[in-house]
Amino acid sequence: MVVEVRSRMEATEPNQQRVEANILLLGAHNVGKTALTVRFLTRRFIGEYGDIESIYSRVDRVDGQDICINIWDSQAGGKSGSISDKQLQWADGMVLVYDICDRGSFDVIRQQLHLIRRSRKMSSVPVVIVGNKRDLQHHRRVSGEEGHLLAQTERCGFFEVSAAEAYHGVLLVFHRLVDLVRETRALRKSMAGVRGIVRSVSAVFAKKRAE
Repeated sequence: MVVEVRSRMEATEPNQQRVEANILLLGAHNVGKTALTVRFLTRRFIGEYGDIESIYSRVDRVDGQDICINIWDSQAGGKSGSISDKQLQWADGMVLVYDICDRGSFDVIRQQLHLIRRSRKMSSVPVVIVGNKRDLQHHRRVSGEEGHLLAQTERCGFFEVSAAEAYHGVLLVFHRLVDLVRETRALRKSMAGVRGIVRSVSAVFAKKRAE
């Protein structure tokens, strides 16, 4: 299922190119991936969802630029933490969600991080780790320090949020990942430019040596 959410305030100006960012949501079942997505898209919280894998789209203005944010709400997970090649090829950035009240869900995102980093293509793709259900502190099984440490070790962003209680924290998650996607693209473009210059200079010296 594909859903597009676009308000008049977010409409793309004439002659302005719209940039897309493909964001893949991963994590175990029942950690709140769909609740986070719907909260971001609509500002509303809905507690019950079926196991429906969907791709949603929303146009946001980020730092003066219109970004079409495509979110793949994945049902991948389980004990194996499996991720399909199709998902890996599609994603520009990833949000890995766990439930702070469920130690097993934290283990699942560890496994998924391992799979992502093992892939050559995905090794430099930006990732944000999100501990959800912060409103249920009295049931906490994963400390904030553990989440921070994992994110720091794996060079990821980190947030603890409550999709049930607040919109702003969820908004920060997605906008931060969009920022990281844009930074990664700019770095790749810069590196490609440097490699092009190096090749050109090498070709000139090779030609002179041959003369």
